[in-house]
Amino acid sequence: MDIPDYDKALYYTLWGQWDDLLVLMVRTNDDMLSKRIQHFLHSFYYSSDQDNVIKNHDQLLYYIDHAMKYTPTVVMEV
Repeated sequence: MDIPDYDKALYYTLWGQWDDLLVLMVRTNDDMLSKRIQHFLHSFYYSSDQDNVIKNHDQLLYYIDHAMKYTPTVVMEV
């Protein structure tokens, strides 16, 4: 998983570019990111409950924030 996927997800989410977010959902290797995007887009298009849409939007943003803080440890070869 590359950090640019998280950057793209954040950008598309904040600027409302749902078509690009859908393409990212399909192409990313991060299953959790893909699932969070799927839940948000589904609630955005099909849910009549505004609170549900906001909840899924916030969960997507929280996951992106959490994933961007993670930096994998470097493995040194001997």
